[in-house]
Amino acid sequence: MSRHSYTGRNGIPRVDIGWDRPLGTYFVQVFHVQDGEEVAFLWEGADYSQITEAAAAVKIAAQYAELPPSLTATLEIDRLRTSAQVDGPSQGAAKRWRFYDPKVGHNGR
Repeated sequence: MSRHSYTGRNGIPRVDIGWDRPLGTYFVQVFHVQDGEEVAFLWEGADYSQITEAAAAVKIAAQYAELPPSLTATLEIDRLRTSAQVDGPSQGAAKRWRFYDPKVGHNGR
C-alpha cells in the first residue's frame, strides 16, 4: 500500500491518495476538521477494484489539492512495486469475509 498526503485548498487540511494492493484499487481520502480532529468526508476507492486507473484517482484528488504533475506516474510505480505480492492467510480470510469468494461459495458471513 502506498499513501501520499497533500495540503488541500479552501481550508481542507489534508488529501491522501495512494494504491491499496489487497483491494486492487487506488484511493483518495479528503479530510476536514470536525470537533478538533481530521475526519474523512470523501473516501473513494474503499471497495474492491473501485478505481483501477491512477489518472482517475488523480482527477478526483485534484478537485481538492494542488498535486505534482508526476503523481500519476508515481502511483503507477507504487502499483507495479506490489504486483508480485500475494495475500497472506489473514488477508485472504479478511477478503473472503468482506467480499464474495467463488472458491468458498459465500462471503464468510
